Amino acid sequence: MTTLEPVGNETEIQEETALETVKGKDLHAPSAGEGVGIPPLAELEAEIAKLKMEVEQSKDLALRCQAELENYRKRVLREKDEAIRYGNTDLLERLLPVVDSFELGLEAAKNASDTAGILVGMNMVRGKLQDFLRENGVQAIDVKDAPFDPNLHEAVSHEHSHQIKDGYIIRQLRCGYKLGDRLLRPSTVVTSKGVAGS
Repeated sequence: MTTLEPVGNETEIQEETALETVKGKDLHAPSAGEGVGIPPLAELEAEIAKLKMEVEQSKDLALRCQAELENYRKRVLREKDEAIRYGNTDLLERLLPVVDSFELGLEAAKNASDTAGILVGMNMVRGKLQDFLRENGVQAIDVKDAPFDPNLHEAVSHEHSHQIKDGYIIRQLRCGYKLGDRLLRPSTVVTSKGVAGS
């Protein structure tokens, strides 16, 4: 029995079949459903002109938006600068009556024959200042009978004391203040080391 050998491999046979199918056909002819031809040159030029106009409009819009953004940035910086410069206006206006009281106290001191008038004037100024601070939420730190607290107090020296326990405040040299829960300035104090030799 004779065995027939294939003329070529399977891939070559498929390629030959595809070539035979394509032979005789115009590959450049449009298929069914495709456009019949290229649009006229005038239509293409009109489309290009339209696209160029849209690009120019987009560029113009982008430049205007960039200019508006730059103006906005400058305005925000100017307003921020003004807010920093004039932010304390209201506070300072309320401080002016205290200055007035101080001026009146000085005038009274000039004309006073004794120190009583000066003391009255200075007490008046102190009262106005304390009212001003209280109205603005500033509180003096109370150190009376208080233990030393490094979060509120700054100790400048330690002394022996028979009356004040070790670690407690003997006296205050400069008052400390808080604004709400925030420390504005610690109290400067002298603290006790307790009884000498103990």
